[in-house]
Amino acid sequence: MNLPNAEQLLTRLAKKMRPDVTKNTVLVGIYTGGVWLAERLHKDLACTLPIGTLDVSFYRDDFHEIGLHPQVKPSNIPFEVEGRHIILIDDVLYTGRTIRAAINELFDYGRPASIRLATLVDRGEREMPIAANYIGTDIILPEDKMLALEQGDNGKLSLSLYDKALPE
Repeated sequence: MNLPNAEQLLTRLAKKMRPDVTKNTVLVGIYTGGVWLAERLHKDLACTLPIGTLDVSFYRDDFHEIGLHPQVKPSNIPFEVEGRHIILIDDVLYTGRTIRAAINELFDYGRPASIRLATLVDRGEREMPIAANYIGTDIILPEDKMLALEQGDNGKLSLSLYDKALPE
């Protein structure tokens, strides 16, 4: 399967977001791929407020089943969430469970005025009623495949396809 060029998708995503980004908009990336995207979008969209980062590991509803990821990173929200317009950024939108966890975590910091969602790839098949406001592209993948955003040493982004173990 030929995967789309992640750099081109990022450019497309920034173009879609640009009309809605104001000086009061804050970007919050979800580790790991969403943080890479937020950093690039922050620069491309000339945002002035600092970027927030979330690691939703402790907020996932499957935490008891999959355990703690070995590389948990601290969340960092260096701004007042109360009343803010936030754009939450993730690399791949699939079931919606990561986004639900991120929204739950954001509300622990305060009550934002709004939360919009930007994702590089929407692969569908939701388990939660979650929809992105800004999408780089839609991709349909078989259930046994996983899509991952990777960042090279040169900072360039790329998409990779992996086999995932399915429950028996």
